[in-house]
Amino acid sequence: MTANDIRNIALLGHGGSGKTSLAEQMLFMTKGTDRLGKPADGNTTCDYDAEEIKRQISISLAFAPVNYKGVKINVMDAPGNFDFSGEALSAIRAAECAVLVGAAKDGLSVGIERSWKMLGSKPRMIFINRTEEANSDYNACLDALKGKFGQAITPIVAPMVDGNKAVTAIVDLLHNKAYEVKGGKAVECPIPAAMADEVETLRAELMENAAGADEELMEKFFETMELSAEDIAKGLKIGVRDGSICPVLCGSAVTGLGVEMLMQTILDLVPVATDMPAETAQDDDGNAVEVAIDPEGPTAAIVFKTISDQYGKYSMIKVIRGKVTSDMSLYNTTTGNTEKLGRLYFMKGKKGEETKEICCGDIGAIGKMDRVRTGDTLCDPKSIVKLAGMDYPQPCYERAIAPKTKQEVEKVGTGLNKLNEEDPTFRVTNNAETHQVVISGAGDIQIDVLCAKLKSRFGVDTELSTPRVPYREKIRSKVEKHARFKKQTGGSGQFGDVVIVFEPQTEQEDMIFEEAVFGGSVPKNYFPAVEKGLRESCLSGVLAGYPVVFLKATLIDGSYHPVDSSEIAFKVAANMAFKAALPEAKPVLMEPIGELKVTVPDNYVGDVMGDLNKRRGRVMGMNPTGDGETVLEAEVPMAEMMSYAIDLRSMTQSRGVFTFNFVRYEDCPVAAQEKAIAEAKALAEAE
Repeated sequence: MTANDIRNIALLGHGGSGKTSLAEQMLFMTKGTDRLGKPADGNTTCDYDAEEIKRQISISLAFAPVNYKGVKINVMDAPGNFDFSGEALSAIRAAECAVLVGAAKDGLSVGIERSWKMLGSKPRMIFINRTEEANSDYNACLDALKGKFGQAITPIVAPMVDGNKAVTAIVDLLHNKAYEVKGGKAVECPIPAAMADEVETLRAELMENAAGADEELMEKFFETMELSAEDIAKGLKIGVRDGSICPVLCGSAVTGLGVEMLMQTILDLVPVATDMPAETAQDDDGNAVEVAIDPEGPTAAIVFKTISDQYGKYSMIKVIRGKVTSDMSLYNTTTGNTEKLGRLYFMKGKKGEETKEICCGDIGAIGKMDRVRTGDTLCDPKSIVKLAGMDYPQPCYERAIAPKTKQEVEKVGTGLNKLNEEDPTFRVTNNAETHQVVISGAGDIQIDVLCAKLKSRFGVDTELSTPRVPYREKIRSKVEKHARFKKQTGGSGQFGDVVIVFEPQTEQEDMIFEEAVFGGSVPKNYFPAVEKGLRESCLSGVLAGYPVVFLKATLIDGSYHPVDSSEIAFKVAANMAFKAALPEAKPVLMEPIGELKVTVPDNYVGDVMGDLNKRRGRVMGMNPTGDGETVLEAEVPMAEMMSYAIDLRSMTQSRGVFTFNFVRYEDCPVAAQEKAIAEAKALAEAE
């Protein structure tokens, strides 16, 4: 095959809109499968993982190559759940065009809105699915799309509906033919006389939109007020490629209505890889270069997805330049390693069909590449380029994870590392301060799925909890304290005696230690022991056991015993002085404050601001983006943000997104301080 024989499309849209069923129908109609799988039956090609079958949702990006009229359509079925939007971004990276799938009953779904935004300038078309259902409303859905996305929305079908608004047949406006489904196949049928005027009006609009995409076609259209089907297709293809036209089709993934027309439209209108603009990349010195999609050039491929499961590990690649063969050695620009390629495959669901070559513009898999990760570039060692990877959203939902039995701590770490190869959108942090392993993801469903996979694949039961907030403690007044450690045993005893002044400081977070001892009351060789004792004491404050910061300690006096004094004795004496002084120095908790940037549609701004006030947030600014959204900037205590990812979705119907980054510590209000101290004491008692 060559790049001209390949179309790469990503199926995007809201969960439940029928993307997996659509991929299944495309495979079945082209004899890629011998039976039509159904998500409810757990037997589809794309949803093969045990968790996907159990939950009846797509979790991972899956591949379904469809061969239609001698052309290979690489269908990438991306999950619709927003917790797995990283999978959609991987699909977008490898596709030349996206098919946004929506349900006719849903109107303009949030999934289509968010997918449209994620696509940037990439070509797209829309397939309005589930039109066979009673009370589905194609026209209302189309009107909502036009209201949101404007003139780009270009319907290329006209549906025939029955009394329940269900679509029974469709008119292909491009070729002015009508089709219905009989025996699982599209069969041509007459256009009803009652629809003749409507079809003529829609065809005129289609011609006008197609003509507007190309100056030559525009002149031709003004001369004759008519365009041939070939001319319309030419104009639509140009418009799809430059983003000025988004064709809209409709049908049913269940009955097959409109699915063959969708495949034909993909052949006719989706640009091939070599028609796409050159990709921006970096050369070996970090300079910006352009990489043209060239079948004859030196090899360059991007690893856009890793499949790591019980069936093995596969690195999914999109070949941008040249070709990839199974006997090649390619340079990994991320690691600096030269990789000898293993076997090559074309993936169909969980099954891999071995191949000797993956040509330019095609998508395939390399087996057992242990050192290769998602986002890596594999290229000819003589022509090194680093292609742009995927810019995944920052994880925003955190949970502490722990095994139910302490003996399995290592298994949890190993399992999460393996799962992270497959899904790089979540992050694992071992917080030494709170002694917790914290897993950060897009939402609760993603983290719940990860826990389920830890159990099914690695045999380890885990439990989740709210992460502890890393508070700090400081003092607000100056205190002088005398402490003596004296212990007499059978032999030589222990003796350490210090007088230390504790006071707040603002120069640095770490403790400042000074000595102002006169007359040698404490020998110099014991100063390091005193400092060490104080620094160790600062790790656990007197209020709730959190680290003490912004403290200055000055050793001003003391005494020693020529025989019994030792470093350990002075270290203990310093610790005693610390514990005695801090309760008298007006200690206070400090809480971490983060900078929140939340992007929401304008009509949700009031609700979001009201919620931020409840979370003790301070709104610092509001910046309209100009496309019906506003970016709210606020400072919010970290303790109030633990459930924000889920709460924001609920408030904004999943339309709101945010980033949250730590900026500084601030004194904790009395009520919040009392709550934090009570929680810390309860935790200490439980342990």
